[in-house]
Amino acid sequence: MLLLRILLFRLLALGSLLLGLIGVVLPGLPTVPFMLLAAFAAGKGWPQLEARLLAHSRYGPLIHNWRAFGVVPRSGKIAASLMMLLSLLLCWLSSLMLVFKLALTLLLTAVACWLWLRPEQAALKHKSQTDRK
Repeated sequence: MLLLRILLFRLLALGSLLLGLIGVVLPGLPTVPFMLLAAFAAGKGWPQLEARLLAHSRYGPLIHNWRAFGVVPRSGKIAASLMMLLSLLLCWLSSLMLVFKLALTLLLTAVACWLWLRPEQAALKHKSQTDRK
């Protein structure tokens, strides 16, 4: 059973990593969420891959800041919001039933609100002496 669990987490890590790598060159496909998912899954079943992801010069700090502080950089918030807006526009121009259009609008609005409430920088753990007065 443990071997199956490890295998499933490794497959999830590889699949997420592959989608993230495709997202590097394909506009519209996000990269960082897939790297976050790959790091999560690797942490559960493939510690060596997790270590490589955390040591990566570009994605390592993003993964660390997400895990430690829930940080989403402003550029990520803007990109995600624009993609959600584009998705909603295409949805409303499509022939989907009204109930699906409304449901997707509510869902993406809730996601956007949650996203913009996330911190944009890692919180400072200690204030310096000059900041205290």
